[in-house]
This record gives sequence, structure tokens and C-alpha cells, in this order.
Amino acid sequence: MNSLSSFCVSHPTGNNFVRALVGELLRQGKLLQYFTSIGFGQKANPILKFFGEKRGYKFPDNKIRRQWLPELLRIIFSDYLSQERRRIYADSSYAALDRKVAKNLPHLLPSVVHAYEDGARNSFKQAKKLGIYCSYELPIAHWQTVRSLLSQEAERLPHWEPTLESTRESEEKLFRKEEELDLADGIICPSKFVLQSIPECIRNKKTCKIAPFGSPLCLSNERIRNVHETMPLKLLFVGSMSQRKGLADLFKAMEMLRNEPVSLTVLGQPSLPMEFYRGCYRDFEYLAPCSNNKVREIMKMHDALVLPSIVEGRALVQQEALSCGLPIIVTPNAGGEDLLEEGITGHLVPIRSPEKIAEAITSMVENRSSKEEIQNLCQKKAKEYSWKTYAQKIIDFNLPNPAERHDMS
Repeated sequence: MNSLSSFCVSHPTGNNFVRALVGELLRQGKLLQYFTSIGFGQKANPILKFFGEKRGYKFPDNKIRRQWLPELLRIIFSDYLSQERRRIYADSSYAALDRKVAKNLPHLLPSVVHAYEDGARNSFKQAKKLGIYCSYELPIAHWQTVRSLLSQEAERLPHWEPTLESTRESEEKLFRKEEELDLADGIICPSKFVLQSIPECIRNKKTCKIAPFGSPLCLSNERIRNVHETMPLKLLFVGSMSQRKGLADLFKAMEMLRNEPVSLTVLGQPSLPMEFYRGCYRDFEYLAPCSNNKVREIMKMHDALVLPSIVEGRALVQQEALSCGLPIIVTPNAGGEDLLEEGITGHLVPIRSPEKIAEAITSMVENRSSKEEIQNLCQKKAKEYSWKTYAQKIIDFNLPNPAERHDMS
């Protein structure tokens, strides 16, 4: 094993949090290898750049090892597949990458292998044989919590059940999740909600730490929307149009406020035909999914974000909104309870409570005179969370030598 701490990191698609971690590891000289499905670094084969900027990384291409075929097939056939088949293709991509990491570990011998839910079982099994530390990141609540909450939603709102995909995961997949947790030496969670969702019997055996995600930078501090108190309050929902995100409860809250000066924009991917959503609440503006930069421009044309999620990990859109100066109305299960200064950066509401959502919206309507000050406080709160700090927490958590740690609590 290497005398200096070194990391192998694997993730099929490379989300914001993955990029933050591998970027900081590279800067510190601790990134041994990054495994992904389709990704390219600097001086990569130009053919790879066909897949666009989202698959590009700002570090040498020789730090990337690819397992591209399953993900390529998923991309090619995505528009022709049912939701169930898309999920199968995504699982295949995770499993293939996991097997590739396991195959390469005996040759690389890192100090730490860092992997994510659904993509760690084989690599962790191999790591255990080689005495390599297994670091596991759980980006969403434990599957038992997810299944319990969403099964309750299916009973409470049966017509929304088709939007609850996580209730249909196979027993084999759930068993794999349990194996991964059992093999992990350390578990990293993005929020208190995720940490507390892990069964106590697992938490008592493992070392666990919260590493909140960093906030995206808003392109400009300048707000596009200049608001007068007599104008309607423009609310924004961003996310998949499912009851996991609490959209049915938001629609019911809007019905309660039908005679109030408020409007709603829904930005996200529908799970069902648009007629279904219009049948629940007709008077919303719909916007299709778009780039992150475009989302932030849209945010700056609204007054508040509402995300009454039933279950999340830590919905990054909360910090995106705060970065753009928008207060937020969210549930504890959205994973951003620490972002809330009640009545200032937003309101915390219980899950399954359209009445409380309506009350929070009404409070915002009635307290608009200090809007500019609230915008500044929201942006200040967002800046408390950086991607560098997030990455450093994970690195320090996994370093065996205390002298190497930055000790960022």
C-alpha cells in the first residue's frame, strides 16, 4: 500500500459533489485514480468530447479510467425506454463500474476507496481482502426510510403512486445496499436527516460523519426581478414532478391560496402526462428541465423556492435558491434544516402539511417590505457552505494520519 494517503474514487456520472471531491484530492496530490463511465480530462481523445461539458474534467485524462459501454447504451436508448427499463440500465452502469474498480484495486493499492450507494459492493469486497479502507457516501436517506415514507404516500395519495419510483426497487438491489453498508468502514452523509435515517444498529458499528454539500455560485448578485409589494409573490418549485418532492402537497396549498396574490412555476421532469398535473392544480406555469445556469437565471425572476419533500438526501436546489437570494420553504426531510433561520432565510414546514405550506407562503406575502435585506441574508447563508469544505471534511475523515488532516470541523 502507498505510504502517503491516496484515494480511488468511483461514480458513473460525476455529480457536483463527486467533482468537488476529486478536484480537491487532485489539488492535494491524493487522487490516485478516478473511475467513471464516460468522462474525459485534459488532452483526452477528441471523440470523447462529443458527450459534452458535463462529462469533462479539468485534470489530466490519465487520472480517469472509464467503463463506458453500459452508460453509452443508456444514453442512446433513453428516449425509447420505460422508467423501469431506464432504472435497469442505470443499475447496470453502476454495477459494471463497480466491477471495474474491484478488478483494478490489486494493481493500484490506494489507502482509501471512496464509493457511493449502489456502486460499492464489489470494490469494497476486494478492498477488504487488500486491507484498504472503505469510505461510503450515502447521498439520500437509507432505503428503509425511503421505502417506508413513500409507501405511506402511496396509501395517502394513491393517484400519485406512479410517480414514486423508489417503492419499486428489487429485493436484490436492497440486499446490495445492505451489503455495502456492512462492508463500509466509514459512512458520509450530506445531512442530519440522512444520518438519522441509518438504522441505529449500523450507526453504532460504523464511524459516521455529516459533510454538507457546497453552495453553487450565483452568476451575479444582481436580481432581475424588482418586486413591488402589490405584485404577486412568484413561487418556484424545481425538481422531478413526483410526490417524493411533495408536489401534491404544494398544489393543495396553492388551492387554499387561490384568492391570494401568489403564482407558481414548476420546473422539472414530469413522471406522468401533463394532464394529470393540471387535473390536480391547473394554474401553474410549466418549464422544462434546463441547464444549471439557466435554472439560476429563472430563480432570479422569482421570490421564493418551495420544496416540501417527503424524502431527500440534501436537495442542492435549496442552496442554489439561497445563492440567488431566494428564501426557501422546505421540510426537514429535504436535508437543509441547518440552512433555515426561521422567517429570514425561509420557513421549515412539516411533511404532508399543505396547511403549513400555505401559512408559510402567506407569511412571505405579508412580510415583503424587507425583501432586499432578506435577499442579502439568504446569499450570506449560502456562502457558509463551500465545496472545498465539503471535500476537505471527507478527506480528513478518511486520513489515518492526523498530521495530514486540515481539522475542519
